[in-house]
Amino acid sequence: MNPNLRKKLLGFILAFFLCFVGTAEPVQSLASLPNEMRLFAGQQANLNLAMPVQALASVDRPDVLQLNGSTKSALNISLSRPLKLSPQQSGKAEVTLKLFGTIPLKTVHVKVMPELKVYPGGQTIGVKVKSAGILVVGHHLVHSSEGKTSPGEAAGLKLGDLLTQMDGSPLNDVTKVAQIVEKAGISKKPLDITYKRNGKEFKTKLTPAYDDEDRSWRLGLYIRDSAAGVGTLTFYAPHQKVYGALGHVITDMNTQTPIEVGSGQILQSNVTSISRSEQGEPGEKRAHFLKDGRILGNVERNTHFGIFGKMNEKPAHSLYPEPIPVALADEIKTGPAEILTVVEGQEVERFKIEIIHVSRQDAPATKGMVLRITDPELIKKTGGIVQGMSGSPIVQNGKLIGAVTHVFVNDPKSGYGCFIEWMLQDSGVLPSTHTKSQNLKAG
Repeated sequence: MNPNLRKKLLGFILAFFLCFVGTAEPVQSLASLPNEMRLFAGQQANLNLAMPVQALASVDRPDVLQLNGSTKSALNISLSRPLKLSPQQSGKAEVTLKLFGTIPLKTVHVKVMPELKVYPGGQTIGVKVKSAGILVVGHHLVHSSEGKTSPGEAAGLKLGDLLTQMDGSPLNDVTKVAQIVEKAGISKKPLDITYKRNGKEFKTKLTPAYDDEDRSWRLGLYIRDSAAGVGTLTFYAPHQKVYGALGHVITDMNTQTPIEVGSGQILQSNVTSISRSEQGEPGEKRAHFLKDGRILGNVERNTHFGIFGKMNEKPAHSLYPEPIPVALADEIKTGPAEILTVVEGQEVERFKIEIIHVSRQDAPATKGMVLRITDPELIKKTGGIVQGMSGSPIVQNGKLIGAVTHVFVNDPKSGYGCFIEWMLQDSGVLPSTHTKSQNLKAG
């Protein structure tokens, strides 16, 4: 045979073999195994392989992780069935799969975290927060003898800027501003302003102007130091006495700037009625703070994944007498699930949903899943997802997996949810293994 022809034939056979092996189910199954896994102690997990062969599986830390319920560090297994991983206590272990006991197939690094169970929420809560400074929400013109002017705009201040000091005095109450401004106006001295913009600190000078119409000294700024609204409690962690709610950041209604929390409270709230969602027009829960309603907890953080703080006891009206496990991001699957929320009064109810898409996120990010309301009773009452429902916990296969965050305006039966893992990290209940989402902490 011609040498060149022989080389071409061998090349063709080799290429065919590699293609066959690469597409074979056992090889694909092996390749689909993760290089790293995270598990909670006490929660069993499976490694699924479609390999009809006998192999050796070994674990280097049987005190941390057991295989198929065995305390042996190695055992022969049939990879045509799932390999059961049983985490015993927190720590790290490695599971190594070998063919014929000698040929390495795969090594999976396993991190076992302490057992974690929380109470799913669903309760409607009232939220009151004060910012860690005075927020600029607009400019206005002062009618002075020199004409119409906005001293604040002239000083370079923009919507969303957070004023933290005036002449060295910390700003923690908007009612104190008028006195400081009047003093500076009368003495005809500019104010030394310290402010934050996009997380960075700046300084400027602002000269108040005297308004001839209302006879007072003005900054030419609309300012605000507080916000209030309603949302839904997502979880309560009893051992840490920490809660999480909303599933998204609180922003100022005028500037859409995330509020940097100085202090805050969550309170009992009562749903009085619901404006149904329609295509192109999201509805909302109408609720009021109970006149004699207890303060449930404080607000310490406002992040992209919600608000977090301390709560001394399990909230009332919980559907669960005992806390339940949580699911990490890589455990969540498409398919049936349920949400917990209030549509009338203070009663928490279960409603069926379908998770139709799950994003694979290796680091904290919003919009972790797309969900659709399938429960006819909830659709009848609300039309789908309404404002005030954000934070409603999502439960799948007996585990808390996330929270409702946003509604699709053109399809109110559908919306986004975030993973509970990221909320737990921002609350401090779970240690963060990645760069955190922006924490707007109490100062």
